Amino acid sequence: MPYFASPVDGTRLHFVDHGPADGPVIAFVNSAYFGTEMWEAQMNPLAEEGYRCVGLDRRGHGRSDDAWDGFDLDSLADDVQGLLDHLDLRDVTLVGHSVGTVEAVRCLTRHGTGRVARLVLVAGVAPGLVRCADHPDGLAPEAMREANETVRRDRAAFFESGADSFFARHLPGNELSDAYVQSMVRACHVSTPRAGIALRELIAGLNVAPEIAKLDLPVLVIHGTHDTSAPLEPTGRRAAALAPDATLKVYEGGGHGLFATHAEQLTADLREFASTA
Repeated sequence: MPYFASPVDGTRLHFVDHGPADGPVIAFVNSAYFGTEMWEAQMNPLAEEGYRCVGLDRRGHGRSDDAWDGFDLDSLADDVQGLLDHLDLRDVTLVGHSVGTVEAVRCLTRHGTGRVARLVLVAGVAPGLVRCADHPDGLAPEAMREANETVRRDRAAFFESGADSFFARHLPGNELSDAYVQSMVRACHVSTPRAGIALRELIAGLNVAPEIAKLDLPVLVIHGTHDTSAPLEPTGRRAAALAPDATLKVYEGGGHGLFATHAEQLTADLREFASTA
């Protein structure tokens, strides 16, 4: 299996590298709890079409090694940059989902755009969910802390009970097999309890709005109308308004897991955006 050592502390991180070595590069940054398997409906067809699709399992996720430290945003962003450096990638389309969007944003503001040409924020929690000075309508910090304690007490129940709303399965067109949904619940359990809690605590204090406003590259924001994990108005729409060169695409009926329910639409949008000059 391919691995590289984290530039932060040497933690062994698993990565995938699909498609031709000389193809246009799309690098994927996962949601919390998932490994790169979450992108199978995008990575596989794009790699078959000639794109080079790469992605890493975050520390404590998927097939990467367990770690106690390194869940601050700078370290997570350094791990993303570490993959780009390890493979010596150029002209990359960087795609993040959920908390992966803030890792991608911090990677760019911390390391620059020498390797990355385009950014895609899919169902992102960026710029941030919690109330702060420049986001007075955000969630109350205490509400986020209470939710985090619920996960700490019984993460198995959290994964199981939240699966249907994650994919907005109650809406027409969002039909997914029970087998697929259960496979994704099982995938969440591969992440360590420490990793999950650490990421939730990170999200509870997150505000990358000033960083998004400084992005100096094209940004595609993709968000669903029925995302209950990261509601459209304070996240996707706000991110698109902040980024200097942004395009917002709203998926009708899309939940947080639109990478599955709107797989073909997302793949087509990534293909088109990755092909832009």
